[in-house]
Amino acid sequence: MTTALHSVRTETEAIIVSPRRRRRRRRGDPSERFETALGWTAGRRSSVVLRIALALIVLYVFAGPVLTVIAGAFDLNSDPTRLTLIPTNPSLKNFEVASERGIWGFFGNSIVIAGGGLLLQTFVAVTAGYALARHRFRGQALVFALFLATMMLPEELVAVPLAVVLGDVPLTGISLRGTVWAVILPVAASAFSILVMTAFMRDIPDEIEEAARIDGAGEIRMLFQIVLPLCKPALGVVTIFGFIGIWDQYLLPLVAANSTSDYMITVALTSLRADVQVGTGVLLAGAFLALVPSLIVYLLLQNSLVKGITTGAVKG
Repeated sequence: MTTALHSVRTETEAIIVSPRRRRRRRRGDPSERFETALGWTAGRRSSVVLRIALALIVLYVFAGPVLTVIAGAFDLNSDPTRLTLIPTNPSLKNFEVASERGIWGFFGNSIVIAGGGLLLQTFVAVTAGYALARHRFRGQALVFALFLATMMLPEELVAVPLAVVLGDVPLTGISLRGTVWAVILPVAASAFSILVMTAFMRDIPDEIEEAARIDGAGEIRMLFQIVLPLCKPALGVVTIFGFIGIWDQYLLPLVAANSTSDYMITVALTSLRADVQVGTGVLLAGAFLALVPSLIVYLLLQNSLVKGITTGAVKG
């Protein structure tokens, strides 16, 4: 009797357990096949090799130009058609020649303009976003539509009117051309930054604002002590894209300048390229200097950028 019960139990366990084992070993199961990139089954040596190869190809495509700029900046190479990922003749001569061409002065102009423009742009984005997100007023939809409309206009279309306005500011008769304000003021308002702050501030619960109102918080305290600390991810996104957008300006500094000494480094690179007395290495040295600030800002604020993107994806 005991032997019969034991055999029945063994057969029952085999019936129950074996399908599970078969499902685990089944390689065609979609739940296993799509757990990895491109549907490769985890654990296969061939899939690991293919993924590593794909990652190396993508890394080469995106990081190759950056590494070429860095290597060329520190490589004393007189052949403009020969670019390598590793300097064959390391030297700082390219930076010395670029310094003689005034590259540090252009770099300083870019730092001042990007720093001042970013501070002003962030302040405008925060205040405008707070007004659009946390208040209701007549014409709000029209104001929002005007912000969107500015994103549809290319820089080339507004270059000539902007040059006229900068040469003779309405109602003042002041000319801003040749000053850093000629570049800072036009970039003070960014439709993208305002839309990001508006969308993020709208997701803040009303209960937080109501509790602050009960405690006697005014508008300024509400904005800077209650709402703004909750918007750090959005501030990171605005800072990164705002800085890169201002730093990479080309047409605006060109229109606003009175002389070559007013150029930003982006415009100065064109002058270096047109100078037949300098080589490719000097041009790459200037490009390296133009690359470093954007890279530093991104590395410092990349966590805020990721949090801003993921927060916007999860909310709602």
